[in-house]
Amino acid sequence: MKNYEVIIIGGSYAGLSAALALGRSLREVLIIDARQPCNQQTPHSQNFLTQDGETPQAISEKAKAQVSLYKTITFLDDFALSGTKTATEFEISTKSKGIFSAKKIILATGVKDIMPNIKGFSECWGISVIHCPYCHGYEHKGVKTAILTNQAHALHLAPLVKNLNPDLIILTQGAYQFNNEEITKLEANNISIINKEITEIIHENGYLNAVLFNDGTKENFEAIYASVPFEQHGDISKQLGCAFTEQGHIETNMFQQTAIEGIYACGDNSSPMRSVAYAVSTGNIAGAMINKELCDQDF
Repeated sequence: MKNYEVIIIGGSYAGLSAALALGRSLREVLIIDARQPCNQQTPHSQNFLTQDGETPQAISEKAKAQVSLYKTITFLDDFALSGTKTATEFEISTKSKGIFSAKKIILATGVKDIMPNIKGFSECWGISVIHCPYCHGYEHKGVKTAILTNQAHALHLAPLVKNLNPDLIILTQGAYQFNNEEITKLEANNISIINKEITEIIHENGYLNAVLFNDGTKENFEAIYASVPFEQHGDISKQLGCAFTEQGHIETNMFQQTAIEGIYACGDNSSPMRSVAYAVSTGNIAGAMINKELCDQDF
């Protein structure tokens, strides 16, 4: 077993941002990363100042290269399987049977998106089937667009998407839960509803051409906004005793501290605000707050 001051589980944007703050504070840090980012299929990352339009991989590689300059930071390509809390520290076990301990833990594990059972959906996810108008909307502006949902969430997303795409349709996947007021609101904005089940998303290398319905008809689209369910990467946060929101995110306070003293969480695993910029911001906060804890304990 090797001991560190801080173990960061997850080495993407949030984890690397936390590591940068800690490395600059001379903290002995281990980053355990399984290299399974949720945006690995996305061709470009937008709306992140100084990196707008870069590939997710290029941003990550540049960040890792910069963090690597701080000699107290150690990287481990592995998957954190389990975590326990002892009287004085935390112990983390990995898939390759490594065991490591630390005074503090940062969970930067991201989330795993759960794809619906629609042929072609997963191949288009992050490319032309997208989740966020701020991350992807400008690149898909002015084209025929759909929102895939059967719930009132459409009323939150529709104004944002219609601002970029006047030709907008709601796809309900065969059933919807809109009330009369919501339907009237959509109709007043010339947003029609197609109440059919989708059997296939027709695409070319992830770029959408059309949607095929179960009655054999199809409709041409160039982009679809969709919200998909997610799960945490592994159950290590649950093993460590973290609390969760109703939506399934790790519960944190404004300083990214979880319900367990000494454990912080940052990035997608603890917020619905899924963007590179937000992940970097929360990682920076988590790193700074853990360093403050360590300084106060030693002072």
